[in-house]
Amino acid sequence: MKFIIIDYGAGNATNVKSALLKIGVSSMISSDAATWTNADALIFPGVGSFGAAMKNLGNKSEILKDLITKGKPFLGICLGMQLLMDASEESSGVQGLGIIPGKAKLFITSLPVPQMCWNKVKSLNSPLFDGLDEFYAYFVHSYYCDLSDSSYVSAKTEYGGITFASAFWRKNIYATQFHPEKSGVKGLQLLRNFITEVKK
Repeated sequence: MKFIIIDYGAGNATNVKSALLKIGVSSMISSDAATWTNADALIFPGVGSFGAAMKNLGNKSEILKDLITKGKPFLGICLGMQLLMDASEESSGVQGLGIIPGKAKLFITSLPVPQMCWNKVKSLNSPLFDGLDEFYAYFVHSYYCDLSDSSYVSAKTEYGGITFASAFWRKNIYATQFHPEKSGVKGLQLLRNFITEVKK
């Protein structure tokens, strides 16, 4: 099967590729929309700013949105999760992909922002979490997803008194605010689960 990691000019694509190799899965990093179209699944390994990512995607954002909405399996990581939403407080006036209704909001808390730490992922409800109980994952982010429809939320995490969606799931769309590729054996299990879902 063909697993494509989206190259949008920034991010940690090589780290995700290395994590997939650890579980025996080959993948390709590509910025070519035609390659995305022919993929069996897409992974968006987001690091960077919301506005810059949408700018770098340019016209290819519509192709990506079309592929996802038509059912291509998709895993969005960190910024890749936030880009699925309508907008972000990080980049005023910039539209996201608009696939999941809601907005990314800045943490307002006495704790350090960005959140850069291991934190507990709980209330698990998604095929991504098969075989996983509540666990600690690695987070690096200043913004969190505030979904208009809470039924999409598949995991929650608390930081500085704010309980936010650390993962969501809607049919073929999976997304995590944390970085599975940096979250040890639990993160690798999550990636295995995604691969299993794609192969069904």
